[in-house]
Amino acid sequence: MSAWSRYITEFVSYLKIEKGLSNNSIIAYENDSNKLKNYCEDNNLSVKEVQYSHLKNFVAELFDLGLSARSQARIISGIKQFYAYLLLENLVANDPSELLEQPKIGRKLPEVMTIEEIDELINANNLEKPEGYRNRAMLEVLYSCGLRVSELVELKFSDLFYDEGFLRVIGKGNKERLVPLSKSVEREIQNYSEKTRSKLKIKKGHENFVFLNRRGSKLTRVMIFLIIKELALKIDLQKKISPHTFRHSFATHLIEGGANLRAIQEMLGHESIITTEIYTHLDQRFLKDAILSFHPRNAR
Repeated sequence: MSAWSRYITEFVSYLKIEKGLSNNSIIAYENDSNKLKNYCEDNNLSVKEVQYSHLKNFVAELFDLGLSARSQARIISGIKQFYAYLLLENLVANDPSELLEQPKIGRKLPEVMTIEEIDELINANNLEKPEGYRNRAMLEVLYSCGLRVSELVELKFSDLFYDEGFLRVIGKGNKERLVPLSKSVEREIQNYSEKTRSKLKIKKGHENFVFLNRRGSKLTRVMIFLIIKELALKIDLQKKISPHTFRHSFATHLIEGGANLRAIQEMLGHESIITTEIYTHLDQRFLKDAILSFHPRNAR
């Protein structure tokens, strides 16, 4: 057992026995402490090496991944409780979380949808219309894979590796990454391919693109924005959403489910917040397991 794991286990015992907290509160504190543990271990930081600057970077990653202000505040509160315990037990010489501030009220954060809202949007597609299966598949890819809209329109069949369970994405700066491909994505793309796409007269040079318009050309970013806006109006969704909202929801649901922050960063194609450090690329099998285990789509 690592020092981090041992300290967290002792912290949990302290919360149960000495603080008498409810099970839900204890689980929340344990999860929040484990998020910090994963982040620090990814950056080769021991418990005693953590400084205020490291905690600031950790919180910045939570914000960058689209976590709500309420969730950020809860995690910061958990970290403060953890370090208060370490200080009480003389396990650290000082408290690096002392100056850590809660998110400012009114700070503009990305909109995030619930899984129920996402399902309602996807199910609002009329499958009797030619574009119904295509739009359904597009939304599933946006949510289950966390793609940028620019990455979605450029997605090609040659990027889909069903047997291996990955899709390849060429993101910002022409950087390539692999994203786990869930069974729900595979099913929706195959339905679209068989029921709609196969009947199109495809424009030369566009044969490999997954998502096409009715004229057989790849879709534009603007078209996807309009499709999502129309569906949001159809279900009377009281949130201002865009294709990027699916990406934020992807990250938020994974974080709240307990997935490793570094794994999510890799999936999203984010640069590390700590730009001066070169971090080791995680094993792709681990990344796949991290996403497939914690994404709500794969709990079914």
